[in-house]
Amino acid sequence: MSEYFSNIKTSVTTIATGMGITLKHFFNAVKRKGDAGIDDADYFRQVDGLCTLQYPKEAIPTPPHGRYRLYCNINDCIGCKQCERACPVECITIETIKTTSDDLEACGKTSGGQQKRMWVPVFDIDLAKCMTCGICQSVCPTDCLYHTPVADFSEFDVSNMMYHFGNLSKIEAEAKRKKLAEQQAQAAKEKAAAGGAPAPKPAPKAAPQPNPGDAR
Repeated sequence: MSEYFSNIKTSVTTIATGMGITLKHFFNAVKRKGDAGIDDADYFRQVDGLCTLQYPKEAIPTPPHGRYRLYCNINDCIGCKQCERACPVECITIETIKTTSDDLEACGKTSGGQQKRMWVPVFDIDLAKCMTCGICQSVCPTDCLYHTPVADFSEFDVSNMMYHFGNLSKIEAEAKRKKLAEQQAQAAKEKAAAGGAPAPKPAPKAAPQPNPGDAR
């Protein structure tokens, strides 16, 4: 019998303790937490108060060195494809077209002053595959690839996770390919005309035939 009443006492005490904690947070919710960023040392030592954010109007700030959505500044891309080769999940797809001699000025230079020699009609990043490892960013010679602080970029359609950064449309890319092929064909034709037909190699001299009289 004593055990029966002991269990009842324990149950009432447990419920009362839980309700006390709930009521404490309920009444504290009228106060507002501080505005310390998540990278601040006192973020987790803020006063008790309302902790639920009014998302998406409010969001916890991301750390300054966090790796989130990948971005390519195509104006600084030289089409070296090092990021594509280094990506362990193959989420980067790049296609390049060599610039013609009269297109160098139009192709432009990087922000560091390096002359670009490749058009990049296709620079696609499948962010559904990207694991934000940062390898592509570390191998990029012009620092045109970097992770942004955008941490939430969910989509209803997975095809919208494919981000396109190319600097030519399909029509422009086809025109550049045609122009390059024509220039290469013209250069080969001029080279052949300037050099003329290759001179035929002299026929090897025939070995002297032994004189039958020498054998006697």
